[in-house]
Amino acid sequence: MGEIRENCLKILSEIPPGVTVVAAAKSKSAQEIREVVDAGITFIGENYLQESQVVIGAIGDRAVWHFIGHIQKNKARQIVPLFDMIQTVDTFALAALIDQLAGKHGKVMPVLVEVNSGREEAKHGAMPEAVADLVRQMSVLENLRVQGLMTMGPFLDDFTGLRPFFRETKALFEELRALNIPNVRMETLSMGMSDSYCIAIEEGATMVRIGTKIFGERSY
Repeated sequence: MGEIRENCLKILSEIPPGVTVVAAAKSKSAQEIREVVDAGITFIGENYLQESQVVIGAIGDRAVWHFIGHIQKNKARQIVPLFDMIQTVDTFALAALIDQLAGKHGKVMPVLVEVNSGREEAKHGAMPEAVADLVRQMSVLENLRVQGLMTMGPFLDDFTGLRPFFRETKALFEELRALNIPNVRMETLSMGMSDSYCIAIEEGATMVRIGTKIFGERSY
C-alpha cells in the first residue's frame, strides 16, 4: 500500500461522522491526487489557479474541487467555472464579482466566508465583528450561496493555542445560523489543518483541510 493511500485511510478511520476531509493538494501532481481520490477522500482543495487547471483537467469530476487560496480578482474569471466551492470570500466586492461570473456560466456558486479570527492586519478574511453584515449583503446575490464559514487562525508555534480562535468562529457560526437569513445555509464550518484538525473538530469543525498529513512533508 502506498504512503498516501495509507495516510488517507488512517485519517478517514479517525475522523468522526459528519466531518468532511478536504485534501489540501497545493503543488501536488494529478497522480498523487488520484491516489487520494482512490483512497476515498474526494474533496480536493487547491490554492493556485495555474496548478489547479492542470490537475482538474486530468481528474475532472471524480473529485469535488474547493478553492482554498486567496483569490486575485483578475483570476476569478477562470476560477469560478472550474471549482465546485470557494472557501475564501471575505469582501462584498469579491462576492459580487463571483456572483456575476457564476451567472454567466449558468451556475450557483457555493461559498464560505473567510473569517480573520486572529484579527491580524496582514491576513485575509473578514473581521469577526463584520461577518454578519457581510453575510446579509451577500444573501441577496442570486448566483452565490453562503454555506458557512472558514478560518485559518493565526500561525502559532503551539497549535493548541488555536482553540479559542476556533471556538469564537464556531460561536459566530451558530449565531448566524440562528438568524435564519434568507438564501443562507450555515452548514459548513471549515477549520483546522494538518497540525490542528483534531482540535478544530473538538471545537465544532464540520470540514478540515489536511495537506501534510496526507501527502507527507513538503520537500521545499
